[in-house]
Amino acid sequence: MRTGTFDYTINGRGTVSDAVELMADVPRLVTMHPLAIATRAVPPGPGVLRSTAVTSRLKLGPVAMKITYRADLMVRGDDEVITVAHQQPRTTLRSHVRVQDAGDGRVRIGVGITFEAPSPLFSYGFAKARFAHEHMAAEIEKYLNA
Repeated sequence: MRTGTFDYTINGRGTVSDAVELMADVPRLVTMHPLAIATRAVPPGPGVLRSTAVTSRLKLGPVAMKITYRADLMVRGDDEVITVAHQQPRTTLRSHVRVQDAGDGRVRIGVGITFEAPSPLFSYGFAKARFAHEHMAAEIEKYLNA
């Protein structure tokens, strides 16, 4: 198993509560995800607030494949959101969001990502996760500033 992390910040207009609501809404966020093609609600397990199955289309050279992972909303606090996504085999992406009031009707959303996968899958999966989250960050910022 290998683990990697990355962080990013989103700045936009709005309130802390509106930003938390957005960052906790996996189906709405997935509309901003460059690889996702479908979502469906799935029954949450113990200690999970909401679960969503997300299907993405990935390419590896000339080969396109669909993968489905489960995104579990674990924490939705006043200024914090924690989501854990699980995919087989033994791949996990943990997103820890903190939202701050930046003053003048603006918010700052800090996102920390921890990605863990079996060594043979790590480089490809980590690169795809980073690409998708960078794209989503830009789309979320556009959405907040529209």
